[in-house]
Amino acid sequence: MEILYIVLGAAVLIGLFAIAVYNSLIVLRNKVDEGWSDIDTQLKRRWDLIPNMVETVKGYAKHEKGVFEEVTKARSQAMQAKSPDEVAKAENMLTSTLKSLFAVAENYPDLKANQNFMDLQATLREIEEHIQMSRRYYNGTVRDFNTKLQVFPNNLIAGMLGFQKREYFEIEDEERRNVKVSFSDKKENNDTKKDT
Repeated sequence: MEILYIVLGAAVLIGLFAIAVYNSLIVLRNKVDEGWSDIDTQLKRRWDLIPNMVETVKGYAKHEKGVFEEVTKARSQAMQAKSPDEVAKAENMLTSTLKSLFAVAENYPDLKANQNFMDLQATLREIEEHIQMSRRYYNGTVRDFNTKLQVFPNNLIAGMLGFQKREYFEIEDEERRNVKVSFSDKKENNDTKKDT
């Protein structure tokens, strides 16, 4: 009879441990999903802003058609990406094309002084900061979730329950800097110096 109680007690303890591991994995998985949702929200805000930026620049630089097409194509690809890895690659390409758009804008002093364009720049800068914060939060929760999945004996329970490791949302080294959204006034300063 004592052996039966010991076996039942051990089974209850194992069951309670499995429930605790399962619940903690659910909590972490939900945090990972929440982090991804935050990134997705900020990326959508960015995608919504891009057509306005392109149209504003287009008004001043009509002959830069190739740059506008590249930005539009990169935006479309970013919107269609699904997994964190696909999204990261598409966003890296979009960031690169946005740099081209801002390089074009550098050549148009009237555009740089346009209030609408300056407002769009400020909004993009704010969105970029939110994306960076969201990436940090997401990657932190992915790290915690993946660690919880991989440690023993959690890995045994997680494997049986179908939990899978999540991908980090990483950007390429060359893209680790925010999109440059402020313009220098070198041209204007040089013109002023020439006039004096």
